[in-house]
This record gives sequence, C-alpha cells and structure tokens, in this order.
Amino acid sequence: MSNPRVAGAGVTKFGKHPERTGRDLFAQAGLEALDQSGVDPDDVEALFYGNFMGELAEHQGHQGPLMAEAIGLDVPATRFEAACASAGATIRAAVKELRNGEADVIVVGGAERMTNIGTAAATDALAIAADDLYEVRAGMTFPGAYALMARSYFEAYGGSREDLAHIAVKNHEHALVNDHAQIQKEITVEDALEAPTIASPLGLYDSCPITDGAAAAVLTSEAYAEEHGLDAPVAVTGTGQGGDNLALQDRAHFAQTPAADAAAEEAYADAGIGPGDVDVAEVHDCFTIAEVLAIESLGFYERGEGISAATDGETTRHGDLPVNLSGGLKAKGHPVGATGVAQLATIAWVLDGSHPRADAVADGRVGVCHNAGGTVASTTVHVLEVAE
Repeated sequence: MSNPRVAGAGVTKFGKHPERTGRDLFAQAGLEALDQSGVDPDDVEALFYGNFMGELAEHQGHQGPLMAEAIGLDVPATRFEAACASAGATIRAAVKELRNGEADVIVVGGAERMTNIGTAAATDALAIAADDLYEVRAGMTFPGAYALMARSYFEAYGGSREDLAHIAVKNHEHALVNDHAQIQKEITVEDALEAPTIASPLGLYDSCPITDGAAAAVLTSEAYAEEHGLDAPVAVTGTGQGGDNLALQDRAHFAQTPAADAAAEEAYADAGIGPGDVDVAEVHDCFTIAEVLAIESLGFYERGEGISAATDGETTRHGDLPVNLSGGLKAKGHPVGATGVAQLATIAWVLDGSHPRADAVADGRVGVCHNAGGTVASTTVHVLEVAE
C-alpha cells in the first residue's frame, strides 16, 4: 500500500482578523500550500474543505466551490463538517482517495471566521456542536462541558488545577517562536491559577481563544511525488476515526474519550506502529483537560497518569514526548475548521526540520495529529512518518 505525501502546506497567522473574509484567509493558506508544493495547479483533482460555522459567522454555506475559486482551482470541491474535527475529516477522506487510486493530487484545508461576531455569539455558535435538545437549551456551553469533564477526571483519578496550569504554561512557551500563533506570551503557573474563572475548575488560561484563520495542505500519491521529483519527505501512513454519543449525559464516563481511543487504535494499526514509536504529537487541547484526555487515549499514558505529564516536564519541548510544539489550540489558536490541517502542517514541518521547534525532536521520524469535535464525539487521528 502506498502512502500519500505532504507536498506543501500553508497556514495564516491565527488571531483576530475582523477585516478579512473566510475566502480571503483560505486563499492565503491555499496559495501558499500550492506554491510550496511545486505541484502544477492544473494537476489538482479535488478540494476537501473544512468549516463549521460559516452560515452563522458569515451567512455563507456551500463553501467548497467558493474556496476552490479563491485559490484558482476548477475542481470538484466538498465541504466537510465534523465540528472542530472538520479539517481532520478532510485529511482522512483525501488519504483514502489517494490510496485507492481515485486521485493523485488533492488539496485539503479549512478556515473559520469567528471574531467578527463577538465572544457571546461565537460561544453560542460553537455550542451547536453539542446536543441542542438536551444540552444547549439547558445552558450548556463548551467551557461548562469541559469543566464537567475536568471535575470528573479529578474525582476518578486525582490531579489539580496546578497540573492543568502546567499544560497552559508549556503550550504558551512552545508558541513563543511560532509566528502563526495567536498568543505569543509567556505565562507562569501563578498567572494561570490567578486568572479569572471561566467554568470551575477551568480558568482563562485553561481555555483556547476565539480565532480567525486558515490552513491548507497539498497531498499527493506516492507515485505522483516520485514522478514529479517533489520535495515531499513526509508521508501520511495511518488514518483513523472514531465516534461517540453526542451528549455527555449519554456516555459511560466523562473522563475518557472512546472516540479518540478508537481513532488512535485504527491509525496505529494502519501505520503498523504503536504509541511507543511516536516522537512528537499535536493534540486537540481546546481546554487544558482535553490535552490530558488526548494523550491518554493516544496510549502515551495510562488512565489517570496523563495529568502529571506537563508538570513532570515529559511533554515539554525538553521532554521525551513533546506535545503541541506549535503552542496547541491553547496558544496557537483554534479557527475551528482549520485546526486539523494546521496540526498536519506542524507535524510535517517538525519532521522535515523546518519548524522553529523542530530541534526538540531532531531525530524524530514519527508524529501524530489528534483532532476532536465537540466533547470528543468525533475524532480523527493521523500518523505521519519520514518516508524511507
């Protein structure tokens, strides 16, 4: 089985861009990815595009063809929506088509414009990724939902707000040299613990920001990359996806994420590796507790052990398994429809040595991307490796 190559990637500066439209943001990322890839745009056969709240934030649906036009492509274009895992879903679909020979070149990506509608409206828009009938109408928001997950984790396994603070401190420090990051600000554990409470036990620094931004990548078949002499040393060798009940109250456990368990198991089996082979990971840390749940579902830690990983320095850039060298959603930002492909770009750049934090894993050959939707009702996991 051949493994698709990452031929190029583009990511905008994440942050507040009230003057820019979604199509403008995606045009920047998509054109950058095409330019970096060395692929003739006429060879692109499809665009898979992730977006979650376009109808609410920009009154714009049917965004696939719009975004293809924005980057100068006349190809079939499909929008994917899986809440915050929308971009991860585009990667999975592209990998499958490239592997089975339906295409040789596919552009994947996503964008989200969120800050233009304000914090309250953006929070409401994000909430529709939960169960409207039984959660949203009762006042549930995602800060509240993840606070419940954090409380459940502490009750089941132990841990403290200070452990979560160490995750925030780590990811802020990682983002300091990432020019794509929304927040390039160093913080201390005390800063995190003294910040305003958002939903107890989560504070301001436990939460990712509301973000505008876009990301894109050009994926090609192995044969195309070799035939055209592309500089594409990183391959997607594993893909997995898992699902769970949408509403928290319908789940067996608030402090575990079975969708991520299933996605990781499938991706590892597909790539023929195990958790112990992974050198670096980008995980979906929309809240600090989410990073804990992710690294446990990915098999890096047993249940109840992931909470102390950042505190012990194990997931920092100096540790044995650096997690979120980009700064993660926590500091890099989280333009929902773009996040999964931004993770892919980060891992590809770390593995090929071009990322500013690549020295953290100088000899690294295997990376993992974990992209989750809602309270992890949808999850994709992808394994990237330096091709032999």
